[in-house]
Amino acid sequence: MEREVERLAAFVQKREYSDLSEEAVQTLKIRVLDSLGCAFGALNSPVIAKIREHTEDFGGKPLASLIGGGKTSPDRAAFYNGACIRYLDFNDSFLAKHETCHPSDNIGALLAASEYAGASGKEFLTALAVSYQVQCRLSEEAPVRKKGFDHTTQGSYAAAAGAAKALRLTAEQTANAIAISAVSNNALRVTRTGALSHWKGLAYPNTGFSATHAAFLAMRGITGPLEIFEGNKGFIDAISGPFTIQWDKEDLEIVRKTIIKKYNAEIHSQSTLEGILELREKQSLQGDAIEHIEVDIFDVAYNIIGGGEEGGKKEIRTKEEADHSLPYMIAVALLDGEVTPAQYLPARIVRDDVQHLLQKITIRPKPEFTQKFPQEMRTLIQITMKDGKKLTLEKKDYEGFFTKPMSWEHALDKFHRLSAKHVDETHRHAIAEAVLNLEAFNITVLTKLFGV
Repeated sequence: MEREVERLAAFVQKREYSDLSEEAVQTLKIRVLDSLGCAFGALNSPVIAKIREHTEDFGGKPLASLIGGGKTSPDRAAFYNGACIRYLDFNDSFLAKHETCHPSDNIGALLAASEYAGASGKEFLTALAVSYQVQCRLSEEAPVRKKGFDHTTQGSYAAAAGAAKALRLTAEQTANAIAISAVSNNALRVTRTGALSHWKGLAYPNTGFSATHAAFLAMRGITGPLEIFEGNKGFIDAISGPFTIQWDKEDLEIVRKTIIKKYNAEIHSQSTLEGILELREKQSLQGDAIEHIEVDIFDVAYNIIGGGEEGGKKEIRTKEEADHSLPYMIAVALLDGEVTPAQYLPARIVRDDVQHLLQKITIRPKPEFTQKFPQEMRTLIQITMKDGKKLTLEKKDYEGFFTKPMSWEHALDKFHRLSAKHVDETHRHAIAEAVLNLEAFNITVLTKLFGV
């Protein structure tokens, strides 16, 4: 009897570039460009500097390119490049009813595997689409957050599937790669609750590292537990409970339902922040004139960033806490008129103005909004001024949501803004052109441009 991981492996092996619609291809390219902008924008981070030092200290055969220059082994490149892409928490997301993931987290691993294999741009884009499909569909049908597991758990299946596709593994090898990766990476949700650490931004890069490693082991004939899904104490038994995905009927189009961040903030905050900034501009709001702010929002946002089940959000000391605190993000948006990496610098976080204003913000879950999620990201903002004036604004989405997709031109603008401090204009345009025409080139055309 065919096992679930073998059905998944058959899906991975059979999917081809020709299965992708033109819209899906363009959407994937926008995600690659967006992720590279996030990566270049993170290069001066102290955390990325530590990961770079770690990578260089231990070395690795120079087979895969590092963003910022240099080469190392593919698994270490997967970790480092994945960390660069993820660290700012500015990359894309996918919203399922009970799970949120960042499928572009797979890009670091797939760039490394694709460069090692000498893959074409078409092969890379196909492998990336496979990773998106696997991760997003598992997030929809087999959510794990409520049971205390992190979304990187489903990512261990997705990253291994994409790496196996990029490496052109057989169906048998692909099944083993997925099994090895998945059985080893059942991560705990505590990564994103309470006092947050650097691991919030490094958990998925570590999954990419492990998944790439698993794919290379499978390539050499190492086997894994093929009853990973349905076996005794397997994923279904121990974590997810029963679910059904008919892999033989899956396409590669789910990327079109992913969303891009307009602001450097946790994904569920985006419509609220767009609304806050619209009110700020229209009403010329000043922080010291505000008496109180009330925000009604869907329950996932309340639980993750609003002070619900994953902990209070008004004791903010670090970047990791700040970009997962809706009160902080609202306050800093009102005060600064933007939410970019600059709003998470240590000196900005601890200033009295933002620390004082965030205490005036109340976040509440609203059942009617919860019922409309994830098809909408509805929010109701009510601001009471010290002079008694009341301002109200309701929104259901934002620019970058799948109902208002971010265009190539706007994604390019974001890429330039994030990478300008690290990459000169000529080099930035070359990277953007390589991404835009990726199907015409070998992946090395892009990876050779990583050195800045």
